[in-house]
Amino acid sequence: MATYSIKDIEKMSGIKAHTIRMWERRFGLVIPKRTDTNIRYYSDEDLRNILNISILNQNGLKISKIAKLNKEDLREKVANLLDKPDIYSHVIDALLFSMLELDENSFNNSFNNALKEYGFEKLIENIMFPFLERIGILWQTDTIKPAQEHFIVNLLRQKIILKIQKEITSNGQGEDKIIFFLPEGELHEVGLLFYSYIARQQGYEVIYLGASVPVEDLKEVERVTNAKAFFSSYVGPSEKAQLENMFINLRETFPEKPFYVTGYQIREHSPEMPNNFHVITSSSDFRACLLELYKAN
Repeated sequence: MATYSIKDIEKMSGIKAHTIRMWERRFGLVIPKRTDTNIRYYSDEDLRNILNISILNQNGLKISKIAKLNKEDLREKVANLLDKPDIYSHVIDALLFSMLELDENSFNNSFNNALKEYGFEKLIENIMFPFLERIGILWQTDTIKPAQEHFIVNLLRQKIILKIQKEITSNGQGEDKIIFFLPEGELHEVGLLFYSYIARQQGYEVIYLGASVPVEDLKEVERVTNAKAFFSSYVGPSEKAQLENMFINLRETFPEKPFYVTGYQIREHSPEMPNNFHVITSSSDFRACLLELYKAN
């Protein structure tokens, strides 16, 4: 059984530690266990209860009323709430719950309800990308297990791949090719997959190389395919100088080709970019760049 400090709970739930302590003192909600040295700690069940309490409270139910619910009633009210497709702001909490429980059915319910309400692109950009950033931070701080992250990321990968297979009947035509890759050491493919879907939608042929691709391999692929551009995503931990040096190397290797880049590390560090690099912040932004690429060729 996993155990969590109150700081871990704060990171996981987004609820301030002093609020959790107040709930404990005033309403007897989520009483922590204590070590022999009187340090409080929480179990998986405590974390699930706090997430459930937070969801109900943020949807208008007073803490005093929540405190009167038994665990079964609490879970039932949350389940009923999350079944409603018009709930947007708490989908991330529901997805986090699915990850902690390793519950594929719960993930599918939350994903499908949001898909019906917001459509595929808004779901990925406004819900899934922030969710992935959140679990990335939780993983880096050792608050969640790598297996929990892998579980939820692979479910999401499957959703995007299925969307591509279902809706994109052909992989572009002719000379309009874009190479999609992640640099060496980068393994986070969700953003890359999503933007490859956008490129396919716009009629481009996608050369999808996936994770951790050496520059020497890129040179050979570009030689064989004569692709018009490159797309890459930077999510894993990186320093600003490391990113800038990487971009300079790519610029020197492919001086005539545009590079489209996205990801958490780009937003976090705002690295200086060579003049053939373009930061992508949304699907509409990428579509505009693809239109310019088409006109230029």
